[in-house]
Order: sequence, then structure tokens, then C-alpha cells
Amino acid sequence: MGIVAGLDSSPEFTRIVVCDTDTGAVLRQGYAPHPMDSSEGGGRPSDVDPQAWLLSLGEAASGGLLEGVQAIGVSAQQNALIALDAQGNTVRPALVGSDKRAQVAAADLVDALGGRQAWAEAVGTVPQAPLPVTKLRWLAKNEPDNALRAAVLMQAHDWLVWQLLGRPVRRTTDRGGASGTGYWSAVTGSYRSDLVELALGHQVMLPEVIGPSEAAGTTPEGLLISAGTGETMAAALGLGMGLGDAVVSLGASGSVMAIHPEPLVDPSGMITSLADATGMHLPVVTTLNAVRTLRGAAELLGLADLEALSELAMKSTPGSHGLVLLPYLEGERTPSLPHTAGTLAGLRRESMKPEHLARAAFEGMLCGLADALDVLRGRGVDVRRIFLLGAAAELPAVQAAAPALFGVQVVVPQPADYAAIGAARQAAWALGVSQGTLDPRTPPAWQGAVAQVLDPGEDLAVGQAVRQQYVSVREQTHPGAFRT
Repeated sequence: MGIVAGLDSSPEFTRIVVCDTDTGAVLRQGYAPHPMDSSEGGGRPSDVDPQAWLLSLGEAASGGLLEGVQAIGVSAQQNALIALDAQGNTVRPALVGSDKRAQVAAADLVDALGGRQAWAEAVGTVPQAPLPVTKLRWLAKNEPDNALRAAVLMQAHDWLVWQLLGRPVRRTTDRGGASGTGYWSAVTGSYRSDLVELALGHQVMLPEVIGPSEAAGTTPEGLLISAGTGETMAAALGLGMGLGDAVVSLGASGSVMAIHPEPLVDPSGMITSLADATGMHLPVVTTLNAVRTLRGAAELLGLADLEALSELAMKSTPGSHGLVLLPYLEGERTPSLPHTAGTLAGLRRESMKPEHLARAAFEGMLCGLADALDVLRGRGVDVRRIFLLGAAAELPAVQAAAPALFGVQVVVPQPADYAAIGAARQAAWALGVSQGTLDPRTPPAWQGAVAQVLDPGEDLAVGQAVRQQYVSVREQTHPGAFRT
């Protein structure tokens, strides 16, 4: 038995899990928060000093947490851009998260390359405000002196791995993280340095992309550091996803991702074609309205929380007595309707009851995510099992409706930091390959997540009827919305 650690540096916290290399069993854990924005209004800052991540890492690892550990894997927030000068110093604080300042820059880049299809064919993704390539464009337009000083580009997990290794000359990343930059193609497996120049105005050094089971290096103390990856890819690895599996994530917005053997080029831009952390591909479709739909319904009905909304919804029946909610409350990305609003259809005297509106909110949210699943299915992605993630996945109303509306088995894993577990699994893989005990093409077979399994069963026909009712209202209200 060996011992490895997985580090997850998210926007909010650093979490470390120490795991057994053979089974993946979590032996001990550490946690430390990241600093909040001290400016008026609070919240998460768009500019962050990366040293704060190191301080949080040190706090999370205190008390001898890493004693006996042989290898570390690093997962970190995606879309963070760290620009370094020629001496390896940060040019400015890291640009992180969905930075609304870069929205104009995203539109500029789309036009500069000749449209959405050109970007989808070039790198599998269309510029959005969060992408590093878009932040480069913002930097060039708004901070030209800093842009000129930028000599090296890194992401959060690249930078943390580099720091753990003592800032070596060699800088590395993995294909999963690289695929989310907007300047690396999952189709060709190579950088598009011309897109960096298009965004920033000049060429820079980019990290070497190493294989999923390769080590980034070894510390002077002999601790192996694996390639690292982005949080999305690490979570997929931690869950043990394989072909036929998809994840539906319920946050304020929603996302659907699945394992696929080939990269997908989507001219519509609805699919972001990422690489995973094993050598496969990870197409992702995002919706803007998931749990925010439920919160809006709870507020409208004067309910204290989502648990109360779920309890009320369970008093209704599938189909909500004909009430249909198109949950496009913040516009929508899938389908592309950025300036639209939500729609409530099917109002009749018998349907005008709180419990039916509550049920319609849950069904509308899940049907919107089923639309996202269909985008992937329409491109040949096999979906036979769905992992349902997020606190809302525990709500009875979600669990009652999801299997029938999605049409496949739904798995609700026990809450855990699967990104940290995935990072630890990657570390165990790299360690085993270095010792000659594991195949570099196959990650270690760890125990799967403890989960609740929900099958559609005899409710499938009812669920599909509810879904068809939703699709009918969507097509009447937004005809051809999914036509590409």
C-alpha cells in the first residue's frame, strides 16, 4: 500500500485528501478557505494574488497531513490566467472566474477570427468571458503595459505544480487544462500560438503539455508531482466516469458533460470540446438557469428554502396539471437566447395552485438540462448513466423527476470533493507508472463513489410525456431554437 494526496484549489477553498493508492480510500483530509474580496459589496474578486493559493495550501496541509505521502496531484479552478514576466514574476494579479469585464473582448475575438464556426473548428470552443484567451484580449486592450511584459502564460494548476516543484525551468500542464484555454486544440493536440498573438498582440512561452499519467517532476525531497488538471476533469476522474457516463451538475447555472472517445467540433458553439484527464474527451454543454430557477420559484411562493419548495412540489403530480415553465430567467445559452425571458404556459383555473408552480419549476429546470443532454446525444455521445451533482440533487422533487425526464439511470453520489479525489487518483497513476506497476494508458481501478441509484422504471413513459409537453411549449415560443 502507498499513500498519495490530491489537492483541490477551487475559487473558494483548498481541500486536500490523502488516499490509499490501491483502493482510493480517504485516510485523512485538510481544508482552508481562500480570502474573500475586502472591497465594498464583498464576493469573489476577479483579480487574485496567486500567493493566496499557496498560503491556503499551507494552512490546509498543516498538522502533518502530508506525512508519508509519496505523490501529489493538483486540481485547480479553471479559467484562471496567470501572466508572468521573463523572470517568472507575476505581471499582475491572476484574472479568475467569469470576468464580466471581458465580455466585449470575447465578441472582438469571435469577429477577429471570422465567427463562431471558425473558433469551434480551431480549438473546439467559442470565446466567452471566462476563457483565458478572452482575458488576454482584455489585458491587451485595457492594460497594454502589462500585456507587453507578459512572457509566460499559466493556469492555476500549472502555477501550483510549478511552485511545488520549486519553480523549475520546465513548465508543464495537462491536455485537460490546456483544452480550456481557447488556444489549444483537442483535435490536433497542439497549441494555436497564432490565437495567442491574435488576443495578446505578441508571442509568449506556453507550458509543455504532458500525458495524463506522466509526472511533472519530483521535489528535492523525492515527492512526485503528477501532471495536474482542471477541476472539471479531476471531478470526472474522481467519480470514475467512463464511456456511457455523463454528469449533470446543478449549480446556479447547470452543466452537462460526458466522456467521448473523439473531440467534437460544434459550429453552433453550444458544445465546448474539452479533453479529459485520461486521454479521452469531455464535451460540455452549459445552461444558464438551473438552481436559480428553483430559488426564483421559492421566492415567488414565499418559501424559506429549496427544501420547502421540494416538499410543496411533491404535492403535485408529473406534468404539474399542464403547467410548463421555460426557465430562461437570465436569458439562456442552450439554446442560444441571450436576451429572452422565462415563459409560464398552460395556466388554467385548476393549475393555478402553488404546488403545481413548484413542480413546474423542478420539471422546467430538469427539462432544460435534458435539452443540453440531447445536444450531446445528437452528436453521437452515448449516455447510459447520469451522475447528478450539487446540493439540489438531494432534494426529493429532483430525485422523483430526474430519471424519467432524462430517460436513463441516475446516480446521486455521496457528497465529497471529487476533484480532490480525482487529483489523488492521478497522483497514484503517475506514481504507479514511475514504479512500473501501472499501465500508462489506464488509471488505477479505485472503488466507485458511494451513491444512491435511481432508475426510471415504469415512470419512463410518464416522464417522456412531460418532456414532450415542455418541448412543444419551447417550439411554440422559440421555434427553431436548436436548429444549427
